Amino acid sequence: MSYSPSAAATPAATPEATSVMDLTYRKIAWRLIPFLVFLFVLAWIDRVNVGFAKLQMLQDLQFSEAIYGLGAGIFFIGYFLFEVPSNLLLEKIGARKTLARITILWGLASMAMAYVTTPTSFYILRFLLGIFEAGFFPGVVLYLTYWFPAQRRARVNGLFMTSFAIAGAVGGPIAGFIMSSMEGVGHLANWQWLFIIEGIPSLLAGFAVLAWLPEKPANAKWLTESEKSAVTQALAAENSAPGKHFSFKQACSNYRVWICAAVYFCVVSGNATIAFWAPSIIKEIGVKGNLQIGLISAIPFVAGTLAMIWNGFHSDKTGERRLHSAVATLIACIGLVATGMSLGNATLALCSLTLAAVGILAAFPVFWSIPAAFLAGTAAAGGIALINSIGNLAGFVAPYMIGALKTSTGSLSSGLYFVAALEFLASFLVVLFVRKH
Repeated sequence: MSYSPSAAATPAATPEATSVMDLTYRKIAWRLIPFLVFLFVLAWIDRVNVGFAKLQMLQDLQFSEAIYGLGAGIFFIGYFLFEVPSNLLLEKIGARKTLARITILWGLASMAMAYVTTPTSFYILRFLLGIFEAGFFPGVVLYLTYWFPAQRRARVNGLFMTSFAIAGAVGGPIAGFIMSSMEGVGHLANWQWLFIIEGIPSLLAGFAVLAWLPEKPANAKWLTESEKSAVTQALAAENSAPGKHFSFKQACSNYRVWICAAVYFCVVSGNATIAFWAPSIIKEIGVKGNLQIGLISAIPFVAGTLAMIWNGFHSDKTGERRLHSAVATLIACIGLVATGMSLGNATLALCSLTLAAVGILAAFPVFWSIPAAFLAGTAAAGGIALINSIGNLAGFVAPYMIGALKTSTGSLSSGLYFVAALEFLASFLVVLFVRKH
């Protein structure tokens, strides 16, 4: 796969014009990115708070580790089935309606998780949560292509995807606090309060989407007419460049889309591992108390946030994608292997888990600049969703395999080695199929 940030057929810009455009894109970023980050933080917290609920829920409901692993992962089956239709619908009806619908429904599903009583109800609600959230992440990735050209996209993706790390950094302590402070309140268990309290903000945020997000630059009241025109013309010129695919059928027939899907599957396996199993890993290395587990679980995500921002900015600055992706996933592989080997040593295990999080999270913003370089229009809507939906099947495979391997072996190590192998495969595929330019 080839990528060059200068691929768009745009005229040469003077330093003064470049400076004006920099200010325009900075204005757009400040208006859109914080709100989109906030939305994804809510989505991520509602997706993975089951990892904290697990600390008490399994005992209360008499669920095994395998039941938890299947329930945590089955979210991604619903996600897989409905993601492409959701993104194609976004292309037709617009981002505001699509993102509002998604946010409201996942908030309701998350709150309903408080009333799980059997494995079947656990599986059904996790599946529904996946259906309702389907389309949010690729929808935002597509939405950002309506505003930012390719040469600015890795850093913008990086800023948006800090939501992964921010959610982990703030979600852990918040979940730990709720679990610690709500035990015995009313007639509900602490894990039930966790689902209810963390679902309410998502429900309210869905209505805020309609008031805050403009569809495209032409609809932004906070841009001047000249700013709207400049951004629209730059994107139109880029999307008309040779080599862009414009139909979903063309995207599906392009081998690069399927390579991207395979790479993303491997990357997501690591992300799902640290999201769903970090609390259990931290508990296994000897940390006691829900609040303490929540606070310590934030450390890997804080480090991952910094790595994600730096890798996205540095990749845009140099125009290099392949090594920025491959080295990140290789670091993730090393960190996961080291975590599995050091579970008996709390300090070393935490450092290794942090290293894994750094590699996993740093890979995301650079990866998403690759498919956006050769897809446009409906091909971008469907292709990005297809890559994300197939890749997110790893969110089912990884938690389930780790749960099954722990049930059979009694240790988390074998599952961590399995995911590490997938991260290594991601590095191999990127080096093999993605050219530097």
